[in-house]
Amino acid sequence: MDITSEYLIAPRVSDPRLTRAVTGVDQNGEASEIAVVEERPLTIFLNSQEIVTAMTIGDYPEYLALGFLRNQRMLRDEDEVTRVDYDEDLETVVVRTAVETSHEEKLKKKTRTSGCAVGTVFGDMMEGLEDVRLPEAEVRTSWLYALAHKINRTPSLYLEAGAIHGTVLCRQDRPLVYMEDVGRHNAVDKIAGWMLSEQAGAADKILYTTGRLTSEMVIKTAMMGIPVLASRSGFTAWGVEIAREVGLTLIGRMRGQRFICLSGEERLVRDMDPKDAPVEDKKHRRKSAG
Repeated sequence: MDITSEYLIAPRVSDPRLTRAVTGVDQNGEASEIAVVEERPLTIFLNSQEIVTAMTIGDYPEYLALGFLRNQRMLRDEDEVTRVDYDEDLETVVVRTAVETSHEEKLKKKTRTSGCAVGTVFGDMMEGLEDVRLPEAEVRTSWLYALAHKINRTPSLYLEAGAIHGTVLCRQDRPLVYMEDVGRHNAVDKIAGWMLSEQAGAADKILYTTGRLTSEMVIKTAMMGIPVLASRSGFTAWGVEIAREVGLTLIGRMRGQRFICLSGEERLVRDMDPKDAPVEDKKHRRKSAG
């Protein structure tokens, strides 16, 4: 069975706009052609105000714009989105609301980089976090092992070209929506935009990321209402601290039959012996940070 058939949205590996062939010289001085990921600017507007320019691979621009604004608390639950207009030639997305919002008035134009560590972070991200208490959702270890096995075997731009992060929205042991981008924050924002567009519930979801479990990743997951965040990579101390404060189950260093949980251990249901978990083959083994 095609593993991507489980997904509602799978990586767009065959999309010619997302990678290009580049010829270089290898260690032996011989010509070598490889696929490299594209990177292009996308300027996001909220009504008439320019908010940010993000560097992105260029797929799902509407979801990226919606998710970015939602995760930065510029779109609230009470805001009614009436239209999302994408202009490919101008590389812009305009998100329009029924009532003019006030959030954009206090912002100046910023450029959001594709780098893993920084990106643009507005102060509003922390606003409202103190009131967040996530549902106490149980997590079966059999789900975690199955998800890691399926996701790591899914054809992706990472396996095709590298230099990219992936984020997957899951329910129990099924991966649903797999987004990739040059910055892990963009990939999460695309997930948030899809959830907002589809009015998808968050209480029964798991978010899987290939990137590090930093404070921003934890905050975005918590503000999206998702109770579980898992990764192949490691943690930052502030990310762990915030996860414990909001009741987020935080699981990292998921490699083969191993993982470590630094928040929400009491919600883990150990229903599978790690020795029975699927073993990664070298072909699909991914590098991870931390």
